[in-house]
Amino acid sequence: MADRRGVPLAAFSTAANVNEGTVLARLVDAIPPLRQPRGRPGRPRRRPKKLHADKAYASGANRALLRRRHSAPRIARPGVESSQRPRSARYRWVVERDFAWLHRNRRLLVRYERYPELHDAFLDLGCALICWRFLQRPALR
Repeated sequence: MADRRGVPLAAFSTAANVNEGTVLARLVDAIPPLRQPRGRPGRPRRRPKKLHADKAYASGANRALLRRRHSAPRIARPGVESSQRPRSARYRWVVERDFAWLHRNRRLLVRYERYPELHDAFLDLGCALICWRFLQRPALR
């Protein structure tokens, strides 16, 4: 899961035969609390206001789960082509770009590790490198 700019918020790996739509609750719960500016009243937001996802997450249970967690689901609908609704894919490409950045590391592209802990460590390292690259960018004015 990434924010609008592509900074990874949460990541974990599953087995190859697990449907990604079934682990949405675990992924949303893995997001750390977002920091707020000093002096802003109230508790920090725990989850994003909107969540953009592809058709793999399109189920009534996932939509209800996101609404219970006060996140608006922006999930592509099955049977609706992206050419008919171009707005639905406006933000999802950011996550695909993050996958491409992660796959620049060969150990994440092809899983050579036998132990899942080692693979998760390389996944965390890849996400940390993406965050570091964002911090190295000059600020947009």
